Amino acid sequence: MGIFDTLTSVMASKAAGAIEAAVIPVVLSEVLGNGGGQGGLSAIVAKLEQAGLGEQVKSWIGTGQNLPISAQQLQQVLGSDVVKQLAGRFGIPADQLSTVLAQVLPNAVDHASPSGTLPHTA
Repeated sequence: MGIFDTLTSVMASKAAGAIEAAVIPVVLSEVLGNGGGQGGLSAIVAKLEQAGLGEQVKSWIGTGQNLPISAQQLQQVLGSDVVKQLAGRFGIPADQLSTVLAQVLPNAVDHASPSGTLPHTA
């Protein structure tokens, strides 16, 4: 199973609120660069680390408990324009999209790095 397959299955099982389970993997795909230009999981991780969120990222990649990230922190890293564009594309309020992504991204990174490291294809 590839990284995107893993993320898709995790996100489908972690859907929250009014966002349908089918939408979350698509949105996450866009965020991680499979169409959204963000550069993939490794690039998102690098952006988060550069934004001072290295401890959170290490916890997601590591084997311990995942530290949280706020919707505001994630929106700052991704850029509010990207979040608004994705939200508009899927008919979801931007603040709700940021909140759901902040909830599911730690688990997505965690599941993509079961051995405590990101795969080379991330």
